[in-house]
Amino acid sequence: MSEQKQTPRPTARHVVIVGAGMAGVQTAVALREQGFTGPVTLIGAEPHQPYDRPPLSKAVLLGTAEGSAFDIDFDSLGITLRLGVAVTGLRAADHEIDTEAGPVGYDTLVLATGARPLTLPGTEDVPGVHLLRTLDDAVRLGEVLARRHDVVVVGAGWIGAEFATAARAAGCAVTVVEAADRPLAGALPAEVTAPMVGWYAEHGAELRLSARVAGVEKGRVLLAEGAGNSGERAELPADAVVVGIGARPDTGWLVGSGIALDPGGAVTADDRLRASLPDVYAVGDCASFPSGRYGERLLVHHWDNALQGPRTVAADILGGAAEPYDPVPYFWSEQFGRFVQYAGHHAAADTLLWRGDPAEEAWTVLWLREEVPVAVLTVSRPRDLAQGRRLIERRTPVDPARAADPSVPLKAAVR
Repeated sequence: MSEQKQTPRPTARHVVIVGAGMAGVQTAVALREQGFTGPVTLIGAEPHQPYDRPPLSKAVLLGTAEGSAFDIDFDSLGITLRLGVAVTGLRAADHEIDTEAGPVGYDTLVLATGARPLTLPGTEDVPGVHLLRTLDDAVRLGEVLARRHDVVVVGAGWIGAEFATAARAAGCAVTVVEAADRPLAGALPAEVTAPMVGWYAEHGAELRLSARVAGVEKGRVLLAEGAGNSGERAELPADAVVVGIGARPDTGWLVGSGIALDPGGAVTADDRLRASLPDVYAVGDCASFPSGRYGERLLVHHWDNALQGPRTVAADILGGAAEPYDPVPYFWSEQFGRFVQYAGHHAAADTLLWRGDPAEEAWTVLWLREEVPVAVLTVSRPRDLAQGRRLIERRTPVDPARAADPSVPLKAAVR
């Protein structure tokens, strides 16, 4: 798509931000931090004060925190909150969005609607089936854990592993059902995920791989014939079922608006996070962007992307002088007593190096392309993550032999 040519905008323009999660909130804050003095309206579909999502699968779920609201004084920043308002459409020619409460005009629009979790077909009206995306979801599931129910988790991705960890900590019997032959099949290579299989049993959770769900009824999950690790059981008892099979950009309301969407539904933003229509930006989980660093368009469904992108959006709104948005993606996951961190994008790597024994508690995987680090995954090795991330950001070549030696700090493996 061709880049828009936008001229500097007077600060009296009204900026409307749709989505009150991390990306939307940080865009509003970044506008004020960078000197924008015009009106800013933040619209959120949920009625709750804007909140952070990572604690939902951890402290909030286990009842060790009452909430995760952002510690931001929106009034003092002059940011107008309109909460509990669902947005239903965009009329770009009129510079208006349609909401359940009526139309809202904008001079500049920021799309920050995040992602919507995928549901398991045929389970929408089945009692006891849950998603974990919102504060209300976490509260409901917290009550499930408090009753120590038998829980079936569908999907062994990041959210499935984190929920299984919390459920075991709460004393629930947990079975995780995964259609692929390994956990995190869509995120990491088989050789990297192989050591993670044992984490489930180590913490008392049953992991059933190559197992497809045929249906869910009250109190049980039905598996396809022959599904599972050995195919010996066609159904699982389930007081509660938690579905964690992925998410898609929450952009259905933009269909027909003229905003360009990719086949997966993400807004196709440019390298300043501008959408395909004038005066419209897209940031966070709902938008893909072209990465010069990795030579492809990226869609990053992680917290750090929602934190970094708003600075680029705010800078471009204020004067068009923003640097191209080209971050090193980063995320983390706390699961089964381990702190897993990942930085970069390994798809185009030509070399995979192990640092440490994956049978141990702490280890690292480093991906190289022509001896330059492009991604790093660490398990309870935060120093490797910090040093590896800097090498990726600076495109610094390393000596593969030294980089594969866990006793050598990564920064000391530089050529």
